[in-house]
Amino acid sequence: MDAATLTYDTLRFEYEDFPETKEPVWILGRKYSVFTEKEEILLDVTSRLWFTYRKNFPAIGGTGPTSDTGWGCMLRCGQMIFAQALVCRHLGRDWRWLKGRRQMDNYFSVLNAFIDKKDSYYSIHQIAQMGVGEGKSIGQWYGPNTVAQVLRKLAAFDTWSSLAVHIAMDNTVVMEEIRRLCQSSSPCAGAAACPAVEPGALYNGYPEEAAGVRERLSLWKPLVLLIPLRLGLTEINEAYIETLKHCFMMPQSLGVIGGKPNSAHYFIGYVGEELIYLDPHTTQPAVEPSDSGCLPDDSFHCQHPPCRMSIAELDPSIAVGFFCNTEEDFNDWCQQIKQLSLVRGALPMFELVEHQPSHCSNPDVLNLTPDSSDADRLERFFDSEDEDFEILSL
Repeated sequence: MDAATLTYDTLRFEYEDFPETKEPVWILGRKYSVFTEKEEILLDVTSRLWFTYRKNFPAIGGTGPTSDTGWGCMLRCGQMIFAQALVCRHLGRDWRWLKGRRQMDNYFSVLNAFIDKKDSYYSIHQIAQMGVGEGKSIGQWYGPNTVAQVLRKLAAFDTWSSLAVHIAMDNTVVMEEIRRLCQSSSPCAGAAACPAVEPGALYNGYPEEAAGVRERLSLWKPLVLLIPLRLGLTEINEAYIETLKHCFMMPQSLGVIGGKPNSAHYFIGYVGEELIYLDPHTTQPAVEPSDSGCLPDDSFHCQHPPCRMSIAELDPSIAVGFFCNTEEDFNDWCQQIKQLSLVRGALPMFELVEHQPSHCSNPDVLNLTPDSSDADRLERFFDSEDEDFEILSL
């Protein structure tokens, strides 16, 4: 059976449970024991928003595809990693989803931002059409870098979340650039972003109890940091494996998007030498609100044990994500990255610097130009034509 046409009911009983191991299980900065916290592990996984192939949604662009089966896997992975940022922003990392339990309004606001319709901030329609403007035709595979760049552009329209999205290119994270990005633009720069105060209202999850609250919140725009990397030529260099594992240990972790050639996944953690991931390669019917306006949400949560694969099988082209809600979160993340460089056997995947090195490209320029020579040289499948990375080597 073609994996692209599997249904959720077909798959739900075919996944292996977690192995009985003393190795800790790490899920997006949380550490668990299989022996004593198995239910907590599964609840954490189930609470992540799971975006898969869908069918019978409104045609993209009015006349385009009504399903993304076979081509939208990286777009769905981009949705998942960005949805995790919105969950952290509006609900918090400790929020959990329980089937049948009434959820707060902010949860449905987050979910609605990804529903398959043209006016949702991060819908498959918006991502695919924004990609057209960057040289990617609808139905063409994206790589991690391209989907990250497109999501960055779409986030500018999401005034409710008011995120600062930074794509760190050239394997370099420049602290000065990020601080300038997060501190320079206030979420209340315009009327649409700063509606009139209503007594008892919640703004971005905070009660508006005093006139100064919004001003204090705007001192630091919550940061979504995405770092596209290529950790080898045709396979991952094993020297980076320990560093990659440590990324999942950080409380700021949003996970990793990548996978195998022609098959993108959203990686949310690891156990031993295996990565834990959510797989978008399941075709489900598009979801529409009921007559009462309620949005059925069961199919947006993976209610079976997550998939696992050997880290050594990971395609070397990935994007690593982090979320820093406050400046203190960012400073803490920087310290963790600096300490990670001192860990024996953990080769840094990227460089953290205070100021922009002269060899780095302008971070505000989106360079999505296809690199055909790179594709020819590496003979890659789903990722090479749109990535422009420096190859990391020992």
